[in-house]
Amino acid sequence: MGRLTLVTAGMVFSGVFAGLAWAVWTIAEAPVPVSLPTLVSENLQAAGVEHPVTAVLLNFRSYDTLLEIAVLVIAGIAGISMSRTRSLEDPGLRTSDSLLYALERWFFPVMMLFAGYLLWAGSDRPGGAFQAGSVLAATAVLMRLGGVPMDFLRPGVMLRLGLTVGFSVFLVVALASALDGDVFLQYPEVITKPLIVLIETGLTLSIAMVLLALFVAAPIDPAEEQEEGGAE
Repeated sequence: MGRLTLVTAGMVFSGVFAGLAWAVWTIAEAPVPVSLPTLVSENLQAAGVEHPVTAVLLNFRSYDTLLEIAVLVIAGIAGISMSRTRSLEDPGLRTSDSLLYALERWFFPVMMLFAGYLLWAGSDRPGGAFQAGSVLAATAVLMRLGGVPMDFLRPGVMLRLGLTVGFSVFLVVALASALDGDVFLQYPEVITKPLIVLIETGLTLSIAMVLLALFVAAPIDPAEEQEEGGAE
């Protein structure tokens, strides 16, 4: 009976795999009806930004980006909920390294300016919310390792706002455009660029908060690692 079940499962798996392979092969061999780079270039003036990547992420395919941000927020909330520390301020992540503390005094303003530049530059050159949020998160990680207290990481209103502000702003803009009579996430032409900058600003804060919260919520306990290694 067990062998029959195994053979049946193998046949089902082989059939599904063959069907997927045939579908991928058919799609790959099908002629492309339109050149996507050309299509983006032709509609770039109506996108509100000059960089094609930003135009695709926050205008032409903004619905996909909205869902991606929702997944990030869920990941951040899940990571924090499984944290072993109650306050997300584990002393094990702090250090009294005076050199690191001295470097932070120089790096912090420079990296903040660099993050702001990446955010603003994303409209017409490489950059944007994801890059700026990553730089902000890296800055906060250095500060956290240097022992700088971060009360906003404690469970409460500030943490919830930080995690959800990007998705909330994105969703409010989408709903406002739909209620105004346009398509969902169809920005008004007059204020397209300001709305995209507003969305990217919120996304920058949320992305930085999610990355930082995941870092702080998953501390490494060297003693526990040694015990696990010894047990093996």
